[in-house]
Amino acid sequence: MNFHVMTLFPEMVMNGLNTSILGRAASNGLLAFEAINIRDYTLERHGKVDDYPYGGGAGMVMQAEPIYRAYTALCDRIGHRPRVVYMTPQGRTFTQKIAEELAKEEELVFLCGHYEGVDERVLEMIATDYLSAGDYVLTGGELPAMMMIDCISRLVPGVLNNDVSAEFESFHDNLLEYPQYSRPEEFMGKKVPEILLSGHHANIEKWRREQSIIRTLERRPELLEEAVLSKKEKLFLEELLRKKAENQEEDTI
Repeated sequence: MNFHVMTLFPEMVMNGLNTSILGRAASNGLLAFEAINIRDYTLERHGKVDDYPYGGGAGMVMQAEPIYRAYTALCDRIGHRPRVVYMTPQGRTFTQKIAEELAKEEELVFLCGHYEGVDERVLEMIATDYLSAGDYVLTGGELPAMMMIDCISRLVPGVLNNDVSAEFESFHDNLLEYPQYSRPEEFMGKKVPEILLSGHHANIEKWRREQSIIRTLERRPELLEEAVLSKKEKLFLEELLRKKAENQEEDTI
């Protein structure tokens, strides 16, 4: 899978992506990262890529022409118009489902805004997706782009040493991941749950699913509305909700 990041800070992007698991995947030819420096496509001799906003206001706006020239040069090079994701708090909040959708692409472009944003005209011309890392404002789109690329890359076959990890981590079936433990069996008086030491894989899987349901109910209950549960797991959830309601009634007495 090929990722192209249109940015004013290419070193920041490449230093972040070419490390750890992603860097290893890139070395093995499973992923390719490219940072396209928008400044390289300005016609202004001093490398300027921004100007004051029409109508007044604070800050500067990234100009349309350098971005459009960078994009068309990429299109000419790869032979088609790829999907372009623009990082903005006005977009859809990025989720695992969106990551799974984007992971189907062979080429993906991320446009990183800066300053007070990007000239709307070029967005209308090239942007296909508007995505947000959350309801807060950052100084630029580079960090959200790198975060999303990390998430999407994990879904590319072969990137993780254990492909099962990508499938069964948090948000699998819309549930949070179950608790994890490693050696030693006891740490400062806290012991690993006995079920995990039993070697009984079916019981361990049942325990893990139930723990995922418990954890999701405690921390992200809204996810349960679309959770994929078996008939027994639905009954287990109903029992948890019943006990929770009883406890709340006792607290109000």
